Amino acid sequence: MKTETFRNRDYLTLLDYSREEVETILDLAFELKRKRAVGEKHHLLEDKTLFLIFYNQSLRTRNSFEAGMTQLGGHAHFLDPSKIYMPAMEGREVAYSTERISDVARTLARMGEGIAIRCYGDPVDWEYGGAHGMIQEFARWSHVPVINMECDKYHPCQAMADLMTVKEKLGFQGTKFTMSWAYSPSVHKPRAVPQSAIIAAAKVGMEVTLAHPEGMDLDPEVLGACEQMASQAGGSFRVTHDFEDGLKGAHVVYPKAWCATPIFKSPVGKSDPKETQRIFDSHKDWICDRAHMELADKQAIYMHCLPCDRGFEVTDEVIDGPQSAAFDEAENRLHAQKAVMALVMR
Repeated sequence: MKTETFRNRDYLTLLDYSREEVETILDLAFELKRKRAVGEKHHLLEDKTLFLIFYNQSLRTRNSFEAGMTQLGGHAHFLDPSKIYMPAMEGREVAYSTERISDVARTLARMGEGIAIRCYGDPVDWEYGGAHGMIQEFARWSHVPVINMECDKYHPCQAMADLMTVKEKLGFQGTKFTMSWAYSPSVHKPRAVPQSAIIAAAKVGMEVTLAHPEGMDLDPEVLGACEQMASQAGGSFRVTHDFEDGLKGAHVVYPKAWCATPIFKSPVGKSDPKETQRIFDSHKDWICDRAHMELADKQAIYMHCLPCDRGFEVTDEVIDGPQSAAFDEAENRLHAQKAVMALVMR
């Protein structure tokens, strides 16, 4: 397809991109990965600048974006909100502490070719959709592309790396993809990864299973979109509340913790920390160990966005074992994001 359709587009959620566009991003990601492997330079963004705004800490996301911009011949500026006037939504400004997002976006857009933002959880007081709304506000005021590096609803950068990993290991046709909740002692886990993972898997026609205990429900709008996309792509989508049922025969096993509905404020939740902790603690047996992996297909791969909570979400034996694709997945963050940046920031 013509790559001109990507130029200057925001990258906020895969719901905004067609299957053909997703496949184009993947094709370029594999080409850039090949070029790096053989030492070919690929300075597609020479002399261009990407501004990175992190409201939350990061290892893979920050370093894959910074390394990616360097390898593309450009430069990434890391902006710590605590070291600048904190970008804030209209009506939430604090004198001499914040700066309205409209002002920040318009200023940075005149100095570089892209703005990337990560925000979820505490910076928006666990108000579901609040962080995504902030990123949308940046996109509203910026005339250069805005890239979502993870919000409270979506993580399209991780999702593209997930697809890249599945494609190079298994392919999409007939692949049974299980996105499952897993236990963690920390209840502060956004929904972004699981929601974007099932969106991506449904979009390319995999047989998608979402497994989680009751009380860990994901966004109904996302689930509806997955059902529709799976049908259109020739795949399937189902939800189960049984961990073992979700794992049986799976080709991709992706167990990860995410927050319970009561953690959010009204109207999505009721902001009940005790109930949230109770739901988590009553499902400590949702751990990906050897016994659970043996329920999956013999050639199944284990995936995780990382960081994982070892000993809770997964055992060392699994994540460090021969079926683990978690570190290939982490590397693919670099290649997939380079493809996204190269397409939208040209």
